[in-house]
Amino acid sequence: MKYQGSCHCGGIAFTVEGQIDQVVDCNCSMCRRRGGLLWFVPASAFELATPRERLGTYLFNRKHIQHHFCPTCGIAPFGEGTAPDGTATVAINVRCLPEVDLDALKVVRFDGASV
Repeated sequence: MKYQGSCHCGGIAFTVEGQIDQVVDCNCSMCRRRGGLLWFVPASAFELATPRERLGTYLFNRKHIQHHFCPTCGIAPFGEGTAPDGTATVAINVRCLPEVDLDALKVVRFDGASV
């Protein structure tokens, strides 16, 4: 399935393709405050429609993940990093995919606070 995603104001827009089998609810200091539900996809399944220079980016802790957000509305629709196997990966905040039924998703809790 192909999904259209964006921040609240539409300043960051993207498409992502794949099957959402489950999402991750992480309790690290960042995710706990942001409240996102993350779906991890290979970077090849993601297409950014917005010029990269319009993205705000935040790095913290080990600085391995680029947490992108909209400088206008503040919403964080996705992040980019590398999976343990070296694969370029995008973490999609499924709350930024309007057509997804959030109540139908299998949510897996991840203890990022202890990592």
